[in-house]
Amino acid sequence: MLLDSNTKFGTISKLLHWLSALVIFALFGVGFWMVDLNYYSEWYRTAPHWHKSIGILLLAFTLVRIGWKVITVSPKPISTHSSKTRVATKLGHLALYGILLIILTSGYLISTADGRAIAVFDWFEVASLGELIANQEDIAGSIHQYAAYSLMAIVGIHILAALKHHFFDKDDTLRRMIK
Repeated sequence: MLLDSNTKFGTISKLLHWLSALVIFALFGVGFWMVDLNYYSEWYRTAPHWHKSIGILLLAFTLVRIGWKVITVSPKPISTHSSKTRVATKLGHLALYGILLIILTSGYLISTADGRAIAVFDWFEVASLGELIANQEDIAGSIHQYAAYSLMAIVGIHILAALKHHFFDKDDTLRRMIK
């Protein structure tokens, strides 16, 4: 089934979800590793270029994913979920998307504060808005870092909640995103 239904996620939503998860974990790992590179490392220029390029593509992909969520039918909540669980689910997903957009926007602001465009794998460039505020790269850098750690914490909660539903509640929450 390609499209979502009232009972389960379709192939498109599953691909969007799992590809996003893979890329987000990879970008976090690379970002965590990258901050300790020194000028003499062979990765000093390459790693940030890849990180920025993939980050810009993830931003576009995330906007497509949000658009997809808006125009598609979503599976109805599982009937055994309490109203508190349903609210927590909505807030958790809003937090995931919101923090991800903050990370992606702050990354853009770090990279373009000097007025240079971002070259995305040398395929195309994303224009700079320049320095919009004083110390933009430092402020955006702090936001980027703390938002990334916050996202990983919420992702951890998201994973634990899915596992709880699967192994303890024995409901279809996780199965709907896998099968």
